[in-house]
Amino acid sequence: MASLCGELHDLVHRLERFSFPFDAMGMPANGIYVVFEAGEEAHGGHRVVRVGTHTGEGQLGSRLDQHFVKENKDRSIFRKNIGSALLRKSHDPFLKWWDLDLTTREARRRYAEKIDFAKQQEIEAQVSRHIQRKLTFVVFRIDSKAIRLDMESKMISTVSLCKECGASDRWLGRYSTKEKIRSSGLWLVNELNKKPLTFRDFETLKQFTLDRLATKKKN
Repeated sequence: MASLCGELHDLVHRLERFSFPFDAMGMPANGIYVVFEAGEEAHGGHRVVRVGTHTGEGQLGSRLDQHFVKENKDRSIFRKNIGSALLRKSHDPFLKWWDLDLTTREARRRYAEKIDFAKQQEIEAQVSRHIQRKLTFVVFRIDSKAIRLDMESKMISTVSLCKECGASDRWLGRYSTKEKIRSSGLWLVNELNKKPLTFRDFETLKQFTLDRLATKKKN
């Protein structure tokens, strides 16, 4: 598994690397994004710390915006998990309120007088600073939803099963409230340690990479 994970890392490092600020409208309409975090290394380069995609058609750019730009942790579990780790690291009691889901009107009404929303916005800003300063990503353009979801799951499992992809002692995720994040070294709790990429899957991903590089060169 370490060998195939190493090849996966080599492959993603060949793609164009994006960092904040980026043009969400300039991204492929559909695809898988692979995230790296400053200070995290594996296989001779930056370590993959998250793999993600989207379910709605043409929503890749919007999904990246929800993670990197829009300060609403209830629309991005990625943001919520990073905020939880920041709060736990600083022993901040606001953690119990941060983890609440305030998506519905009823939830907002119920907790309106209990939550310090100014404090919540302060944490949102801290999450944005961490994401925008520490994280970079690459994108595989994959238009088929079925293939995206299958490849996303297998890529996550490939990295989570790799014995050479452990998190550093300094990694923020070490402070996560979720054991799966702490132990996997990934900002993820789903699709861990399941069915990894096969060599045929890897060849398919490689073709997506070559197609992306060829399109970029042509343009």
